Amino acid sequence: MRKVILASGNKGKLIELQEILSDLPFELIPQPKTGEYEVEETGTTFIENAIIKARHAAQLSGMPAIADDSGLVINILNGEPGIKTARYAGKNCTPQDNMDLILQRLEPFDDKKQRKATFVCALVYMRSASDPLPVIAVGQWHGAITCKKHGDAGFGYDPVFWDFKHKMTAAQMPNKLKTQLSHRGKACRKLEKKLKNICIS
Repeated sequence: MRKVILASGNKGKLIELQEILSDLPFELIPQPKTGEYEVEETGTTFIENAIIKARHAAQLSGMPAIADDSGLVINILNGEPGIKTARYAGKNCTPQDNMDLILQRLEPFDDKKQRKATFVCALVYMRSASDPLPVIAVGQWHGAITCKKHGDAGFGYDPVFWDFKHKMTAAQMPNKLKTQLSHRGKACRKLEKKLKNICIS
């Protein structure tokens, strides 16, 4: 089975992607935890940054690569944190730091309609570092930011991301439901469908 490198060291992302893409004829492996695999994300959109990461990982590994760039877009904050989602509170911030800053910024707004937010995931598959036509899939999950954290599951901003239909945060959801609803789950299923229609060997 051919190996495809995931341009991320995030275990949560790896497990989620491995599960959804399990029907495809390749093994998704994480990139090595070495400094050379770190690349500056100089794009201005999620898609641009995903391409940068996938190209870099493919170049170093000599393998096809999948990269994910995802983030949180909050309407009333003019799209913030956007592409800076993972480092919103600073370079060496923790997920808790990021959530605290978001909750602080949204304190003046107590109506969930004012606190609407969208999780976005851009997934890119590159056959090689020189691939001129990467496969791109984008998924979105619409919800709102709660006033405080709820739930212990998931990662990132999950404890403060509210799903209107199911009336719970992403961190309160069973994993199967979250995968069905999430931006990454939607992007993965789109990518899976596209990859099944092309030659990935």
